[in-house]
Amino acid sequence: MPKRYRNKIGQKWKSTREAVEVRNPFGGRPVAEVTFASAEQCEDAIAQAQAAFETTRKMSAHARSQVCAAVAAGIAKRADELSELVTAEAGKPIQYSRGEVERATQTFLLASEEAKRMGGEVIPVDISERTEGYLALTSRFPRGPLAAVTPFNFPLNLVAHKLAPALATGTPCIIKPSRQAPLSALVLAEICEDAGWPGGALSVLYCEDDVAEKLVTDPRIPTFSFTGSDRVGWMLKEKAPRKHVVLELGGDAAAIVAEDADLAWAVPRCAIGAFAYAGQICISVQRILVHESRYEEFLSRFLDQAARLPVGDPKDPATVVGPVIEEAAANRIEAAVAGAIEAGAKRLLGGRREGNLLWPTVLTDVPPESAFAKSEIFGPVVSVAPYKTDEEALSRVNASRFGLQAGVFTANLQRAFRAFGGLEVGGLIVNDYPMFRTDNYPYGGVKDSGMGREGVRPAMDELTDVKTLVIRT
Repeated sequence: MPKRYRNKIGQKWKSTREAVEVRNPFGGRPVAEVTFASAEQCEDAIAQAQAAFETTRKMSAHARSQVCAAVAAGIAKRADELSELVTAEAGKPIQYSRGEVERATQTFLLASEEAKRMGGEVIPVDISERTEGYLALTSRFPRGPLAAVTPFNFPLNLVAHKLAPALATGTPCIIKPSRQAPLSALVLAEICEDAGWPGGALSVLYCEDDVAEKLVTDPRIPTFSFTGSDRVGWMLKEKAPRKHVVLELGGDAAAIVAEDADLAWAVPRCAIGAFAYAGQICISVQRILVHESRYEEFLSRFLDQAARLPVGDPKDPATVVGPVIEEAAANRIEAAVAGAIEAGAKRLLGGRREGNLLWPTVLTDVPPESAFAKSEIFGPVVSVAPYKTDEEALSRVNASRFGLQAGVFTANLQRAFRAFGGLEVGGLIVNDYPMFRTDNYPYGGVKDSGMGREGVRPAMDELTDVKTLVIRT
């Protein structure tokens, strides 16, 4: 019988009679059961977070740093268990699940160090005769409890990106994990508890949306952080006009392959960037723009590379393209491709499906006004198109309503800096795919891709307010 997971409601682990099965996206076998948190348990979690803030806000930097380091050690100790759990609940190929667990360890190690570095500055305010003899200092202070909603595609490390900065700043946290993949978040809560984080300062609620809505609207929670679809994210922001809101939403990341690009490097990186984990990453490559002088060569090599990517069982260490998260997602992706073809696009690769497995799909001639070109596909599908000038390439990337990350492959530093200044994105990766990310730099988007920044230290700033002290010396 599948293991039944309970919710962490502050200091206690609680269950209800109502439970749901979490199923493996590859084959549909039950992985576990999780009980739904009730509205009363949500209220209890909020009350405990508010009470715990009086403790966590007074924790020393040393104490917060030690807890984060202990969480990192706990994740590393249970790395095999967590990797297998991520693969089972999210269908992520095991090679990428192991990478996610390593990154989650790194995320908490970064938080351990940043907890000791969170300070302020001295500001010279004796800038006129009137203010001679005065000194000003600033410092950052936690604002209050955080409510965070996380998605299925990084069920451990995207929870870590909410939780690690919270621990580092002394911020109680309530996590609502994804509907499809909540298990690793619950295990992470066990690890935080064992590491010595105050019991009432962390809750993990697997709950229905109507219960979770209280986390968005309740005034006792001043900060709300959401990672997920743009439609849901912006809707939730409207429900919380007075909160500090951080939104890490979707994208349709573009890679520009310039005339001087090294195709021996760019082709395989674009293939992995488009199809790894079945394209279920916010910064997966969805659009490739290739200079017309290299287009035919790139396309031929790219199709060959994509056709050879291993597709199948995510437990196989060789697998690159595993299943999409559920049947509804597979149906949606198939419909998006069919709509693009109906609008005039050509499919040069793909069209095969077995259950939730979709083979890599490559499209050309996608009309820019089509629904496909204006949407986040979040699947193993990429469009490839030629361009004539750098200005045209930048303009076509910027025509999107999204702006998360982009990539440019070039040997020309001036071209790279023009792209950096001209592209409307939160991050630009030069000579690698836009799927590249480390866990310490500011990460987030513009336009419909969100607001605010993650990455441990930037997220700590999102959770704290600057306070100024002025002293008459």
